[in-house]
Amino acid sequence: MKKTDKKYYVYIVECADGSFYTGYTTDIDRRINEHNFSSRSAKYTRSRRPVRLIYREEYDNLSAALKREYQIKKLTRSKKKQLIDNACKRKSNLL
Repeated sequence: MKKTDKKYYVYIVECADGSFYTGYTTDIDRRINEHNFSSRSAKYTRSRRPVRLIYREEYDNLSAALKREYQIKKLTRSKKKQLIDNACKRKSNLL
């Protein structure tokens, strides 16, 4: 894999208590597994297991991913919910 082929993901998981957690990673499957089963999970999600991936965006560089993660983290819960719902609508229109 070339350095330029590396992908970065910004994601939102829904925790067992219904709260949202936003993060970034280079490997979505590994990171969700860590959130659910590992001591390497975020402290926030460790006490709110299991978590479920409900949203993700893909970026070609770390800087863009970190900026977007910061933007999403600043959103209110209702704005995050709207972001998630809009993504689901777009996806269902493709089926």
